[in-house]
Amino acid sequence: MSSIRTLFATALAALSLSAAGLKPGMPAPAFSAQDQNGRMVKLADFAGKSTVVLYFYPKDDTPGCTKEACSLRDGFAAIKAKGAVVLGVSADDVTSHAAFSEKYHLPFPILADPGHAIIDAYGVRMPVMGIAKRVTFIIGRDGVIREILSDVKAAEHDQQVLRALASL
Repeated sequence: MSSIRTLFATALAALSLSAAGLKPGMPAPAFSAQDQNGRMVKLADFAGKSTVVLYFYPKDDTPGCTKEACSLRDGFAAIKAKGAVVLGVSADDVTSHAAFSEKYHLPFPILADPGHAIIDAYGVRMPVMGIAKRVTFIIGRDGVIREILSDVKAAEHDQQVLRALASL
């Protein structure tokens, strides 16, 4: 039964990503949003400077999302050493992100997307629920999507990201 669930989840993730039309080699959709500190962050801020690890997650302070954020926090120095920045995105608001970031000492921006503009642009909205799926986009310094990680393992996501960065 577990393997059927995994297969179904993988198929749904692939279907939604292809429905959004985003694939490696395509330009990443531009975005701007407030982070947990109320600062505006734009994809363009990193053009020519850093690879962007743009990770989408369902909800602040839930078990899986906390494991994923803490994994990326714990691997942050190694990710940064590869010339990458980490940006989290969920439909939660700035206040929720501020509390989540402070509670778990997250060293990277978490972008508030309560209107789903970024979530929809990247095609990661869960039907019915309206929250983001757990998907990560690796975006090159040139603004092109290099890899899409749709089979995210929350507790070891930093290692998945580091493997993806090593393959660039």
